[in-house]
Amino acid sequence: MSTSSRCAACRHLRRRCPSDCIFAPYFPANDPHRFACVHKIYGSSKVGNMLQDLPVELRAEAADAICIEAQCRVQDPVYGCVRMISLLQQQIHNAESQLVKARAEIAVLSSHAQELRHHVQDI
Repeated sequence: MSTSSRCAACRHLRRRCPSDCIFAPYFPANDPHRFACVHKIYGSSKVGNMLQDLPVELRAEAADAICIEAQCRVQDPVYGCVRMISLLQQQIHNAESQLVKARAEIAVLSSHAQELRHHVQDI
């Protein structure tokens, strides 16, 4: 990459962006906040090493995961993404409880409907 089209990582680090920059495919220049969060939480060398240690086909997914985790940690320094996971688990638990309750109500109503049918037939 030329100096005029540096990736967000190289811009943030104020360095020239080499043609084989490990960050360029995952931290484009038009989204500087993405790398800023990652750099603040993990540091550029650690992220660069993590990406280099992975096969190329897994790097984009890893960069996305690192970015999401870093953004969560910036927003909530204590719990990070664990808070979101806990909230989602609670929502799943609540939905499952509502489903059990709804199924029970359906069973009761079906039973009452069956009793009414038998009662009407007897008349």
